[in-house]
Amino acid sequence: MESTISRVQERLAARLRALRVERTLTLDALADRAGVSRSMISLIERGESSPTAAVLDRLAAGLGVTLASLFAEEARADASPLARRAEQVAWRDPGTGYVRRNLSPPGFPSPIELVEVVLPPGTRVAYDAPGIGRAVGVSQQVWLMEGALELTLGDVAHRLGEGDCLAMRLDRPIVFHNPGDRPARYVVALAADRPLGGTAP
Repeated sequence: MESTISRVQERLAARLRALRVERTLTLDALADRAGVSRSMISLIERGESSPTAAVLDRLAAGLGVTLASLFAEEARADASPLARRAEQVAWRDPGTGYVRRNLSPPGFPSPIELVEVVLPPGTRVAYDAPGIGRAVGVSQQVWLMEGALELTLGDVAHRLGEGDCLAMRLDRPIVFHNPGDRPARYVVALAADRPLGGTAP
């Protein structure tokens, strides 16, 4: 398990660095845009720090991509349209223990991103960075497969039960909360009005 975490962290570090360089942003410039310290970004890019979901969300917003894009590969013509379970990248948030898995085939050009999330009991994850959806136009749907989920979008709260699906635009802060006594497992589908810088959204 430890080696898997290390590989994901190395891949994330390389991806962040590549996206920043692609946008000709210095560490200072990205720090200003994302609200994350220059030293923290430097540590993440060197694979010496495990960022939380909240930090990654701010970095994604600063780079103009979705959070899932930070774990994705560059779109390429020879990419397979099939992603086997063993090939899907999973990441554990060191702050909350929640696990997100990229379901979409790596590198395959598509207007849709699929992500599976397992949120531990009692866990709350807040994404309060300026919504990428405001600038690009990103729609998201959350389908709850197991457990319970409270999702607050801006000032509006929704309680989801198993099988419920909620659609939204990513233009306001979002809070995911598992009020139950067992893990909440759900799938997130994202689609953008236009490509999100360097990856298929």
